[in-house]
Amino acid sequence: MPRAKPRGKNFFLPLQVLVVTSLVGPALFFAYTAWTNYHLIYTQSKERIDRALDVLQEHTLKAFQTIERTIAEVNEVFHGVSDEGIRAEEARFQRRLKQTQNALPQVEAIWAFDRDGHPLVSSTIFPVPRQLNNSDRDYFRVQKESAGQTYIGEPITARIGNTRFFVVSQRRLSPDGAFNGVIAISVLPEHFRDFYARISRGIADSFRLVRADGSFLARYPSRGSEPLRLNAQSSFAQAIRSQPEAGVFTSVSQIDGIERRIGYRRILGYPVYVQVGVETGAIWRAWWSSMRGHLAFGIPATFVLFGLSLYALRRTRGFYMEVDRREIAEAALKQAQRLETVGQLTGGIAHDFNNLLMVVKGNVDRMRRHPVSDRQKRSLDAIENAATRGASLTRQLLSFSRRQTHEPTAVDLSHRLPDLQDMLRSSLRGDIAIDLKLADGLWNIKADLSELELAVLNIAVNARDAMPNGGRLTIAAQNVNLTDPGIIGISGEFVAVSLSDTGEGIPADLLPHVFEPFFTTKEVGKGTGLGLSQVYGFARQSGGTATAVSEPGRGTVITLYLPRTQESAVEATASEAAMPRRDGIGHILFVEDNLEIAEVTHSNLEELGYRVTHAADPHAALALLGKGSRFDLVFSDIVMPGLLNGVDLARSIKEQDAGLPILLTTGYSNVTQTAMDEGFPILRKPYDISALRSSIQKAMQATSVEAGVNRGSSSH
Repeated sequence: MPRAKPRGKNFFLPLQVLVVTSLVGPALFFAYTAWTNYHLIYTQSKERIDRALDVLQEHTLKAFQTIERTIAEVNEVFHGVSDEGIRAEEARFQRRLKQTQNALPQVEAIWAFDRDGHPLVSSTIFPVPRQLNNSDRDYFRVQKESAGQTYIGEPITARIGNTRFFVVSQRRLSPDGAFNGVIAISVLPEHFRDFYARISRGIADSFRLVRADGSFLARYPSRGSEPLRLNAQSSFAQAIRSQPEAGVFTSVSQIDGIERRIGYRRILGYPVYVQVGVETGAIWRAWWSSMRGHLAFGIPATFVLFGLSLYALRRTRGFYMEVDRREIAEAALKQAQRLETVGQLTGGIAHDFNNLLMVVKGNVDRMRRHPVSDRQKRSLDAIENAATRGASLTRQLLSFSRRQTHEPTAVDLSHRLPDLQDMLRSSLRGDIAIDLKLADGLWNIKADLSELELAVLNIAVNARDAMPNGGRLTIAAQNVNLTDPGIIGISGEFVAVSLSDTGEGIPADLLPHVFEPFFTTKEVGKGTGLGLSQVYGFARQSGGTATAVSEPGRGTVITLYLPRTQESAVEATASEAAMPRRDGIGHILFVEDNLEIAEVTHSNLEELGYRVTHAADPHAALALLGKGSRFDLVFSDIVMPGLLNGVDLARSIKEQDAGLPILLTTGYSNVTQTAMDEGFPILRKPYDISALRSSIQKAMQATSVEAGVNRGSSSH
């Protein structure tokens, strides 16, 4: 069915504009309304701060002017009277001061001190304690050292009683202008707090009377009775340095931790300021209260409009999306079918093909053991190279289709990769430098070591061909924790092994195909296209994946992600490393249905020194064992005609005689991995006489060790 994509895209545009407009339009309107309301509320709060500052400034100025007049009156009362005269008539002076105090609600007490700081008379205490000495008070020290200006002291606690107050003071008058003592009026902060409480309303919720040095004289609401002095770096201190008379700033309170917008003004003629603070949170709450009505109507209407627009767009797009999904699904299905076909084809021919190669390689080995001419030797070399190459191709196809038999073991890459580096130096040209960069604390991985070595070699060979004029190959490994499976299709803990070259790179249109079988950018006859497919198949079969990143002219990076294992890497034991390569001693039951392979392998086994009995199928082998014949090892092919295969034979033998060593061989079988999981050793076809000798000795040794362990366990 035709898709008409260009027409569809043109049709989507008006609907997409409608969907966007259904959200953007109300959002812009809401943003404008929100900004307008906030600006209005902010302006109202500023006006409210200014009005409150007018009231506080006038009230405070009158209070201090009244106190100054009171000090002047007291000085007139004591004018011309000596300290002794005041003490002599203390009762009369006390009544006079008491009368003045009662007329002033903000005054807590009126005191007169001599030049040494001792009290002469008080409006509240009679008689005054003569031993009292206030010369250490700040107001007394300032008056003694200054020229007699009015001084407003910081809040203090009375030494008689627990009253809190601050002191407004001046010098006592003297005929010669010398320091003659102090007139001190104690002012109650409660007077100002009560006034602030009466005028508090709305969002203007913080009032303060503060000295220029940051000491609070009175504040509302009160947060305790302890005095507080702002430090020199406070927002208020910075504000009055730049605007000493009046200003506005925003600050987080040191008292209650609330952020406020604070306006301040200086009291004319005094180093004292009044402050009015508005909580910024209250401003935002007022704004939110005004916006709720808009939101209550606007949000549902917006969602309805957006939903209808989106529904129309989705319904219109549905057909095209369905077509796209079908195309993607068809492409994925075709790719999966291709891979499955390759896998089935590979699995179907691998066994027979490896059997043919087995016959070829076996006969080459036999011929090499006899004297041959140089020409015959070259012919044998060519035959053997062709057979080895055929075996490698089959192995790579099996790896890509994930049908290759794997023997996963715990591998410590910090030890294995340096060994591979040495191997690669002998495989690459001398003009290619190899660097190794391993992160500290590399995790162990679980993979087939031989397949890992082959994968690294395949990547290195591709890198070599991409650097015809030499270059650098960098092998790096590091631990990675993949949390998003959508990136490369896996998640969990992996070790990333990267091989980077400085070669020609791969074009972007070819990069997605590099892991496909038979895909190659090399000239005809110089590449099979199976090298990187083996890399990908090995990584996937190991539980990880492989990625390729490249840029033309800047090289290529192939990365293997191999899963972490908690198992410890086990190196070859001393007994395995020191296993002697001696000729065989013993009797082997050889089970093989292919007569050509049987004849070649029978000859090789006898060449190794073993006595050999051949059985053509599992039934014949079981019959020989049932007659009581004694064998030192059973060597059997897995794929057999009839109902029983080599794995079934091995299981039957284990049930009858667990101490009889068993070695299985195959070119390919779908039960090979099962046999390995059950602990049966596997010798892959095609093999040579050296591999045959080594596998037989390992199988015998492993069985003898297991038997010894079982005997030790039973002795307990």
